[in-house]
Amino acid sequence: MLLEGKKLVVTGVLTDASIAFAVARLAQEHGAELVLTSFGRPMSLTTRSARRLPEPPDVLELDVSNPEHFTALTGELQRRWGRVDGVVHAIGFAPEACLGGDILRAEWDDVATALQVSAYSLKALTQAALPLMKEGGGSVVALDFDARQAWPQYDWMGVAKAALESTARYLARDLGPLGVRVNLVCAGPLRTVAAKSIPGFDSFEEAWKDRAPLGWDVGDAEPVARACVALLSNLFPATTGEMVHVDGGYHAVGA
Repeated sequence: MLLEGKKLVVTGVLTDASIAFAVARLAQEHGAELVLTSFGRPMSLTTRSARRLPEPPDVLELDVSNPEHFTALTGELQRRWGRVDGVVHAIGFAPEACLGGDILRAEWDDVATALQVSAYSLKALTQAALPLMKEGGGSVVALDFDARQAWPQYDWMGVAKAALESTARYLARDLGPLGVRVNLVCAGPLRTVAAKSIPGFDSFEEAWKDRAPLGWDVGDAEPVARACVALLSNLFPATTGEMVHVDGGYHAVGA
């Protein structure tokens, strides 16, 4: 099993359609011990979904806009495990004004929220886990939607994803000497709760079905989960700062 004995923190599980849920399930099947994180109203959804996993994990409170929660998370992980081997960052949010096809519409307060929750949180989450990774190293894997081009309707969320990608590269640079790898998995569109908040998501589905060389199933998160588990394992000891595309090959094909 790829993750036998590893201790992982998995964020972003809402329902069993979440990509993070697929990652958590596969990680457990490969021998990992998990905790999930959630907060506020979504906490009940995460707790319910946790019960559907092979071994229902605990759900710890983490609001990424609250610095005190990161301090508490570090303390709880220290008390519980004394080390962390991997972290899955599956966090993203943008206010309604930041999406919809008019990038001029959003004001700074909304943009700042999108950037803090969707990009800066990667730094904050990694920093919270770092004291528990310094001895043996570890792997941080963040879920991404390739932001090297402008997408219809995606607007400031696309900007936030570009910031996420850049953040991952700088973290990879600075944490490599500690043995900590930081990588991104760029998933094709999947029918998740987050996807439902994107206006015109159906157009993404149709484009992928038509152009992805390997085809693409918007209802199947398993290929993305497999990539995440591989990166969390010891199979890629010299890979960091990378964007691994799991999108049926769509990113490689022109119009």
